[in-house]
Amino acid sequence: MTQRQDIRNIAIIAHVDHGKTTLVDRLLDYTGHFSDREQPTEQFMDQNDLERERGITIVSKNVTAFYKGVKINIIDTPGHADFGGEVERVLNMADGVLLLVDAFEGPMPQTRYVLSKALALHKKVIVIVNKVDKDNCRPEEVHEMVFDLMCDLEAEEDQLDFPTVYGSAKNGWMGSDWKNPESDINYLMEVILDHVPPPKIEEGNLQLQITAIDHSNYIGRIAIGKVRRGEIKAGQSVKIIKRDGSEKQHRIKELFTYLGQDRVTADVVEAGDICAISGLEAFEIGDSICDPDNPEALPPIAIDEPTMSMLFTVNNSPFFGKDGKFVTSRQLRDRLYKETEKNLALRVEETNSPEVFNVHGRGVLHLSVLIETMRRESYELQVGKPRVLIKETPNGKQEPMEELVVDAPEDYSGTIIEMVTKRSGELNNMEPRGGLMHLEFIIPTRGLIGLKNQMLTATAGEAVMYHRFSNYGPWKGDMEGRNKGVMISSEAGTSIPFAMNKLQERGHFFIPPGEEIYEGQIVGEHSRENDLVVNLTKAKKLTNIRSAGADDKVKLPPAKIMSLEQAMEYIADDEYVEITPSKIRLRKILLKESDRKRLANPALAHIKF
Repeated sequence: MTQRQDIRNIAIIAHVDHGKTTLVDRLLDYTGHFSDREQPTEQFMDQNDLERERGITIVSKNVTAFYKGVKINIIDTPGHADFGGEVERVLNMADGVLLLVDAFEGPMPQTRYVLSKALALHKKVIVIVNKVDKDNCRPEEVHEMVFDLMCDLEAEEDQLDFPTVYGSAKNGWMGSDWKNPESDINYLMEVILDHVPPPKIEEGNLQLQITAIDHSNYIGRIAIGKVRRGEIKAGQSVKIIKRDGSEKQHRIKELFTYLGQDRVTADVVEAGDICAISGLEAFEIGDSICDPDNPEALPPIAIDEPTMSMLFTVNNSPFFGKDGKFVTSRQLRDRLYKETEKNLALRVEETNSPEVFNVHGRGVLHLSVLIETMRRESYELQVGKPRVLIKETPNGKQEPMEELVVDAPEDYSGTIIEMVTKRSGELNNMEPRGGLMHLEFIIPTRGLIGLKNQMLTATAGEAVMYHRFSNYGPWKGDMEGRNKGVMISSEAGTSIPFAMNKLQERGHFFIPPGEEIYEGQIVGEHSRENDLVVNLTKAKKLTNIRSAGADDKVKLPPAKIMSLEQAMEYIADDEYVEITPSKIRLRKILLKESDRKRLANPALAHIKF
C-alpha cells in the first residue's frame, strides 16, 4: 500500500451557523481562487437560494484548492442532522476532517452527530475554534469541551491527539494562539498538510464508490466519488455492481475533476482523487464502479433511516392550477422519484390513490426543504400532518427519540421543563453556561412537532433549541396536540375588513383583508378548543341614514403569516397545507361543513358524499 503525497481530501463538519461555509470561502480566497472576483467575501459555497436565505448548508459540494503543489479536495458538509444522508456519504470520500466549533457555544448536538460518524470511520481530526473575536468567547474552555466530547464518543488514542487552530474565518485569519491574531490563514494550510493523512492507495484493479449524484441539462446524471484503487479513464468500459449484487457493463463518456468549484475534463484520474463521471445509466448512490474483467465491489454505504413521513397529494382546492405550472399527479410523482435519486435519506411510497404519495424523510426541516424547492420550481401540491415512523418489535411499539438541547435565560427554565415534560420529554442535564441555563432532554420525535414555536412564544424569543436523532425507544403513549381550534371560511370570495372586525374577539387571523379565500379554507385560530365556521365575505349593508364613510375606519391587528415549517407543524390530522409558488394556505381536507359533520357523526359516517 502506498500514499499519494500530492493530494489531501478533507471534509469540514460543524454545527449550523458556526462559520463552516465562510471558512471554505477563505480557503479558496487564500489559494487564489477568488483572485478575479470583485467580492471575495460572498458565500460562494452556498449557491442555492434556500441555503443563502436560511444560512445553512443543505447539499454537500466539492471544491479544490492548490497549496504548495498539493491538491486539496474540500468537501463542505451539511451541519443539520436532518441531512445526515449527505454527511454519511461525503465522509467516505475524506481522509481527514476539520471540526469547526464556535468559541462561545462550543460543540453542539449536530457537531456531536457528525463527529461521531467521522470518528467511527477512523478519520483524523483537526479542531478549529472559530469566532474568537466574539464577546464573551471562551476558547480554552471550548477546547476542553471538544476533548471531553471525543472521549465520550470513544475516539481512538491518535484521534484524541488532535491539533487545535484558533481564529476568525470572518476576519480571515487562523493561528496557534487566539490572543495573537495572524494576518492570514497560512497556519491552517500548514496544519492541513502536516496532519491530514494522504490517501492510501491499494494495489489492484479499479474500484470507485458512487457517493454523490449531480445532474446537468446537457449530459444528464453525473456520478461522483473517490477512486479507491487503480485508475479510471475517459472512454473505458467499466462494470457497475449494485447494492443487490447485480452487475451491468457501461462505457464512460466523459471524466471530470474539480478546479475551484468548476468541473474540468480529464483523460485519466488516479487512485486517491475525487472525480465526476458522465455516460453511465441506472446507477444509484452506494454502487461500485469496477474493472470489467475482475470486478470487486466495495461495502455498501450505511445511511440513517427516515424517522418521519408526510402525505403528498396534488392540489385539489378551488384555486387549483391558478398559480403553478406543474399540477398533475404524474408530474408530482416524477418529481418525487427524481429527488430520491440524489436524496438518499428520502423514501417515496405509493398509496391506493394515484394522486397521494407517502414520503419519508429525516425530519420536518428535511421535508420542508424539498417542498420549498418544489414550490420554487412552480409545483402545486398539498401535504398532510407530519407523522413519526413506528417500529413494531417483540417488546411492543417503538418510536424515534431525540436528544434535545435548549439554552435560555434561567428565568424561563421552569417553563421550558414543564413544556417538554408535557410532551413526554425527560430532563437529563441542567447547568448554567455563559449566562444561560443549558438543558438537555430525551424526547420523542413527535414531541418536537410544533415545540419550537411554542417555546419561542413562551420565552419571548430568547430560547435556542437544537435536537438530533438518538435511537428508537418504547412508545410513550398519547401526547397532547394543538389546544386551540381554527376558524374556517364558510364562503368563497374576498375577505372584508368589516366582517373580520366583527370576529376579532373570536381569535386571530392567518390572512389579511382583501385576500381571495374559498369555502373550507382555514383563515385563523379560534380562541377556544372547537373549530368555528365564519363568513369573512360579509360586507356592511348601507342605509340612507348614514354613509359607510361616516363610521370610524376598521383597525385590524396584523395577520399571523406562517412559514412553511410553522404551517406543517400547526395542522391537525384532518387538515392540509396547500402549497403553490406564491401562497401557503391551510385548509380542511373536507371543504364543506356538511361533509365534516357527517364524518364526525358515527351514525352518518357510512353515507358517501
